[in-house]
Order: sequence, then C-alpha cells, then structure tokens
Amino acid sequence: MRSKMNSLVAFIVVATAGLIIASGTLSAVEPWPTRTVKFIVTLGAGSGSDIGARLLADRLSPRWGQPVIVENRPGGDALVAINAFVGAHDKHVLLYAPSGSFTSHPYLHDNLPYKPDDLLPITRVSNTVIVVAVPMELHIETLAQLAQAARQKPGALNWVGVTGTNDFIFEGWLKREGLTMTKVPYRNPVDGAKDLGENRVQVYLTALTIVRPQIDAGKVKVLAVTNSVRAPTEPALPTAKEAGYPGLQLDGLVGLFGPSGMSLELRQKITADIRAVADSDPTIKERLNQTGQIPNIGGPEEFAKSIDEQRSTIAAVASELGLKPLP
Repeated sequence: MRSKMNSLVAFIVVATAGLIIASGTLSAVEPWPTRTVKFIVTLGAGSGSDIGARLLADRLSPRWGQPVIVENRPGGDALVAINAFVGAHDKHVLLYAPSGSFTSHPYLHDNLPYKPDDLLPITRVSNTVIVVAVPMELHIETLAQLAQAARQKPGALNWVGVTGTNDFIFEGWLKREGLTMTKVPYRNPVDGAKDLGENRVQVYLTALTIVRPQIDAGKVKVLAVTNSVRAPTEPALPTAKEAGYPGLQLDGLVGLFGPSGMSLELRQKITADIRAVADSDPTIKERLNQTGQIPNIGGPEEFAKSIDEQRSTIAAVASELGLKPLP
C-alpha cells in the first residue's frame, strides 16, 4: 500500500511540474499580435522618428498578420503622446519615440502624469544624428571658433532652445566653458532652423534632419556631431569629442516602448521581428541614413542600459546647472 501511495505522489509531482513547465512555455510564446497594432509617435509627420515608424509598420504588418498603424501626437514636450500611450495601457499600443523627449522631464515638469516604469524599452531602432549648426554667414568653421566668438562678445550670440535633452546638453556646455549666449525659445524646431539659416539665431544643437534643408540651400554649416561615432552619411564631420569637447557628446536613442507589465519575452520577440525585417530589406537602413539616423538595433536590455546612461548624463548636467528633479 505504501508503495502505491509513493507512486501516486510521485506521479502527481511529475504531472504538476509538467503543467508548470508547459504553462511557462505557453506564456513565453503567447500569440501576439491578435489585432491592430498602433505606434504612437511623439513627433510630427515627416520627422525622422515618424519616417522610421512608418518604414517598420509597413514591413511588420505582413509579418505579424495584422494592420500596424502610425499615429502622430506631437506637442506638449512629448507629454501629449506619452499620455495617450500610458492611458491606453494596451500591449497593442506602443510608443515610438526618441528617449531624449522624456529623459529630461524630471527637471522640467512637476507632477509628471507618468512614471519611468510606464515606458518599458522594447527595441532601440536607431541613433539620431545630432549636430551643432551655425549660419554660413557667421564664417565659423569649428566648435573652438564658436567658443572663441562667444567669449569675445558675451551674450551677443543667440541659440535655439526647444526644451528637452538637447537644450540640457548645450546649456551644460556653456556653463562648463564659461560662455554666455542668449537662449531664444521655439515651439516648432523647424522654425528655429529657418531662422538659423537667416542668421537671426546663431547656434542650434538639433537633429541633422531638422537643418538639412538649410544645409542643402547653402545657408547653414554643421560644425560637429554630438554622437559617439561619426555619421555614415557625413563621414567628414568630427564628433564633438574629437573636436575637443566631450561634454557635448550625446547619442540620440530612438525606438519602441511598451506598457508596464509587458513581458520580457514579448519584447524580445518584437525586437527579433524588427531585426529580421531590417536585415531582409536594405531600404530600411538606407532610408534611416537619409533621414539623419544611424541604424542600431538593440534589444530590451541593451536599450534600457543606453537610456539609463543618458539619464545619468542628464543628471550630471542638471547638477552642474544647479537643477534638481521637480516633485
């Protein structure tokens, strides 16, 4: 009798373990998507992020067997898009955004309507090429010459401010170098680029794609890229670090974010799908390069690490500027 009882207990243990393993396996390969997927973009139509989101949406839709739509929600320092994304709390609604659109939020906005954990990194898609640009009329060729001009005439040079990470990095550089320039705030980044081309403002730290029309028109000159590596499409441009100003180094991080609670397994699956379509279609990388982005696909853990590094950079600059996170 004891032998039969032991056998029965052993069977139950084995069966239970099998169910647990099976349950874990089923959870890991849970079907997704089961309906339309939406990418909410923090920037307007035609921006680098918008183009990247639409390129991926077009290729991922047939792979996923579901429509993938892109919805632009620009404005409010990205809070409009983030609120829509967080409010949906739906694993079929994803945020497509540069991390720089929110990593400086704690120092700019009090009572933020979201928590950092509400934005779970899924896939880093690209690094935005960020540049320091000046009017061609200024006849400045290097960052060192720009610094010298600012020292000679404190406050005479104006720079474009549009809020966010780029502004933090530039203000930190001014503080570190003991330079005084006048900040001119703009709500629309494109308007800042137009005024830069007309020499109404003299410096703009921004995405390459924003000032590309003025560069092509011969009105604007780029002095350096802030990225850690040179841009493949602009190999002659030095990095800020190469130009002697490592404090201006900043990699724009663009990618997909999911809602809190989205499993790591699902986020890894989405990354694998994005990597697969990008590797099989060279036009994706070509178009990203053309729009001032460096293709650089990374998974959830890698993306999260690079965002944490950006947050640390912002925190260090904020400390230099005497700023603390708002309540």
